[in-house]
Amino acid sequence: MSPDLDPRQNRLLAALPVEHLARWLPALEPVDMPLGAALYESGVAMSDVYFPCTSIVSLLYVMEDGASAEIAVVGNEGIVGVAVFMGGETTPSRAVVQSAGRGFRVRGQWLRNEFERSAPVLHLLLRYTQALITQMAQTAVCNRHHSLDQQLCRWLLLSLDRLQGSELAMTQELIANMLGVRREGVTESAGALQRDGLISYRRGHITVLDRAGLERRTCECYAVVRKEYDRLLPVVTAQ
Repeated sequence: MSPDLDPRQNRLLAALPVEHLARWLPALEPVDMPLGAALYESGVAMSDVYFPCTSIVSLLYVMEDGASAEIAVVGNEGIVGVAVFMGGETTPSRAVVQSAGRGFRVRGQWLRNEFERSAPVLHLLLRYTQALITQMAQTAVCNRHHSLDQQLCRWLLLSLDRLQGSELAMTQELIANMLGVRREGVTESAGALQRDGLISYRRGHITVLDRAGLERRTCECYAVVRKEYDRLLPVVTAQ
């Protein structure tokens, strides 16, 4: 086990009963998760699942013409690869690292066995999946009914919730790809947030200066998603 990477940095792993976490430790492989790395592709059977600790992963739907839009974001609160234990094995989306960092990888078959043999693991992963579905549904509603300014605030807040600190390494072009909008729109919205003192943007780095201001400016979608994750995944630290 890497000395500088603790499984309890991931909220799901931290919520495991201590005896379960002890059994999991030999199966947890520390991995680097570099920016832009694809953890799985659309329609391809998943052999591994990932527990991000210091990275963020975007679940993207890619159209036939190459256009893409983010349907959910996963960080230190969750797991990438729910299709493995839900029985589907594949999904139409693809998973791409949007913020570089590290995490743990587990063989898919091993996790499926744990899911089937252990009630605490089954219930924890099903609760997480319910929270993830809520995020996907709320993202669809937000993209349809709310302004780009509100969507950007929601996206920044969800990303911050999954990282330590207040800085994101993210270009406006990448944000536009995630939100499925034109880069010019992101430039205008980010500029407005910067002028109002909510963020600072410089050379691909976004620093949030006023989180409370972002929360006031965003739509209700962020609060709905945050509340559901907090309700279904209480913070429990393994001892």
